[in-house]
Amino acid sequence: MRKTNTPNNEALSGKRRSTFVAFFQSPLIWMLVGAIGIILANVAFNLLTKDLKAPGSVILTLVGCAVAIVIYWLVMKYLARRPVPELLFQRRAISEVIVGAVVGLIFIIVSTALIVLFNGYSFKWANENIGSIVWPIIITQLGGAFIEELIFRGLAFQAIEKMGGSLLALTLTSLFFGVAHLGNPGATAWGALSIAIEAGVLLGAAFLWRRNVWFIIGLHFFWNAIEGLLGIPVSGHTSPGLFTVEVTGPALLTGGKFGLEASIIPVIISLLIAIPMLIFARRKGHLLSLRQDPK
Repeated sequence: MRKTNTPNNEALSGKRRSTFVAFFQSPLIWMLVGAIGIILANVAFNLLTKDLKAPGSVILTLVGCAVAIVIYWLVMKYLARRPVPELLFQRRAISEVIVGAVVGLIFIIVSTALIVLFNGYSFKWANENIGSIVWPIIITQLGGAFIEELIFRGLAFQAIEKMGGSLLALTLTSLFFGVAHLGNPGATAWGALSIAIEAGVLLGAAFLWRRNVWFIIGLHFFWNAIEGLLGIPVSGHTSPGLFTVEVTGPALLTGGKFGLEASIIPVIISLLIAIPMLIFARRKGHLLSLRQDPK
């Protein structure tokens, strides 16, 4: 006998579908799904690039970044069921990367120059093969900037923002970002707090101001890449740079073994940059209240 759908069966089926859709539209769920997907893709591409040399490793890193962007877009489009204006493909994306890179460059150069001025750092040219230093730094920091920003400012920030507004998102993602660095070499409670302020607040404010991921990726990448090229530990991680750095000042000035991020100088400078960004974001109407979606 042929079975027909009754109105009750159709209503039950529709209810199940709506419950399934609502589950994945929950901000916490699509945040976790997206983060797991991006992390797994990053691990896979890191294994693939492990034994490759430049320029092949650079190309594969770029492919890995593109895959992470696609995963992010799919999660936002089909799980979160929301538009993805923060992915500005076309010309504006390039300009946003450039502007972000300039901000990151200025931030690190000014911070480093002030530490040198106060006799905290002294630099000496390392006389190493430039290519053998530059390419590994670019590969490491490019992948790190994409993955961290897509997860923290892309997924986590916007998920929390949807549930509790922009200021809550800025506060929690900044704290999470600091805590996430506690496992790094040379990390201390102060180092984690400084990361939360100078990186979490600055990058969060930058996202609120520009409302796109390209600006913060450019800022993050140039920030870390310039540190690495100068030979300064990047959040505790050391690698050969173009210079050798002699640290002569107190840890509060130099950051000690954790590197520049644990110095009081960039903490102060980051706030001087972040506060105007937040003011501009408010004037643009980019600060969202509780459960208010961005336009």
